[in-house]
Amino acid sequence: MRIVGAVLVVLLGALPAGAQNDNAASPPGATAKPAGQIHKFRKSAARPAVLRARAAARRAQLAAQHSDTAPAAAGEGTIRMAAAAARKRPPAPPAPPRDSSSAIPLADRIAIQFDLAWAGEYNGLINGEFNDKTIAAIKAYQRNRKFKETGVLNTQERALLAASAKAKQAQVGWSMVDDTVTGARLGVPTKQVPNKTPGKNGTRWASAQGQMQVETFRIREPGTTLASVYEQQKKEPSTRKLEVNFLKPDFFILNGMQGLKKFYVRAEFKDGEVRGMTLLYDQATETIMDPVAVVMSSAFTPFPGVTGAVAQIGPPPKRKVEYGTGIVVSAAGHILTDRQVTDGCNVIVVSGYGDADRQAEDKRSDLALLRVYGVPDLVPAAFTGDSAKSPDLTLLGIADPQAQGGGSAISTLNAKLRGDSVEPSPQLGFSGGAALDGQGRFAGMIELKTPVVATAGTATAQPQATVVPAPTIRAFLDGEKLSPVSGRGGIEAAMASVVRVICVRK
Repeated sequence: MRIVGAVLVVLLGALPAGAQNDNAASPPGATAKPAGQIHKFRKSAARPAVLRARAAARRAQLAAQHSDTAPAAAGEGTIRMAAAAARKRPPAPPAPPRDSSSAIPLADRIAIQFDLAWAGEYNGLINGEFNDKTIAAIKAYQRNRKFKETGVLNTQERALLAASAKAKQAQVGWSMVDDTVTGARLGVPTKQVPNKTPGKNGTRWASAQGQMQVETFRIREPGTTLASVYEQQKKEPSTRKLEVNFLKPDFFILNGMQGLKKFYVRAEFKDGEVRGMTLLYDQATETIMDPVAVVMSSAFTPFPGVTGAVAQIGPPPKRKVEYGTGIVVSAAGHILTDRQVTDGCNVIVVSGYGDADRQAEDKRSDLALLRVYGVPDLVPAAFTGDSAKSPDLTLLGIADPQAQGGGSAISTLNAKLRGDSVEPSPQLGFSGGAALDGQGRFAGMIELKTPVVATAGTATAQPQATVVPAPTIRAFLDGEKLSPVSGRGGIEAAMASVVRVICVRK
């Protein structure tokens, strides 16, 4: 376009002054030249050059109609034509919305899915993946409560959803329990099924009249396969009518009607053994129990530890997403945690406070120092004592989301210090938590270590808990030029200084 305009200017510059005026390119609709001027122009010696210039100008006009902007050399009429053409074009499609869920920590996404399930809006796999089903559930929640359907929860909506889910949990008496008969861990609506008795191959919880029942089972016989148990569960009892039957290599799900009751079965297979649970409830209770069934399915952990007849040599592989606990040790954002929790992380997140940097570590004591920035309301832990004077301890930590139905509550556990070990060992997620002595004073930090060699047999090899004593922690912080805050002890004060730490690996 610029080349055409330049050629036009050069050609016009070669003409006599009068011929240049006659040759000015006129846009459509311009006033015609007087006949005398046209006759005089035809006799001009510059006629061929002028005709070529006019053709070039016309080509510039046509080209401008197909460009986004009209070049200045094309003339004012060409600009008007280009603008008109642009107005006729259809508007460009809007840019796709940015995926805002990627900025939400995985633990928080899992918690949102659990809360949506409790609200009765979500019926799917609870894994933190914000797919179309999750977005549709968020929109349904917003629509049913007269909010704008954005598919993204704002702060107020998230708080209301969490409060609603918490109320539903309290209504049914939701509790995560360890089934000592099967070795599985599961969530139980204890207010709906308060009566606990031995089951055929596990444990049974039921209501007073049997309207609702929860039962675990464990099948370990020669030749046991997941497929065989799947077929047996489909047919027994004979009153079952299937609506959903879903079989994968390592688990299956069955759902449907059993007489006049709704039933749900989930089972998993590992090392020649099948562990599962069955939920049975009257149709009249489905408003309450349908959401419970969804949550129970995802909270069910049939093999919480390492099992099998063959010993496992070497430590288990690191999980892609690992949860731990941290202790705030400075108002500037320094957080103490277990080094192994944060080892090999691509991203470290302190839930509720954002990304964290790992600033220091001590491989001998497995201590790690993290830091978050720009957080004004962190409460440092008060270091009031030295090592524990008695074996009685109170452990503070935030259990893995799967152990508390996607929640992030701070839990306490009474334990005893026996040598270097703590019994009983707390749940996964407690590593990096606080250990308080009998007077509520800070005595050290909890570390969970999985045994290098798992015990052969069917027993579960739980992580072993140890405590890094307060003097060791003081020495580590002194080396980092941090002075621990002094103050009163107590469980409530310590709970204000405990945070969840999330490690994301490749």
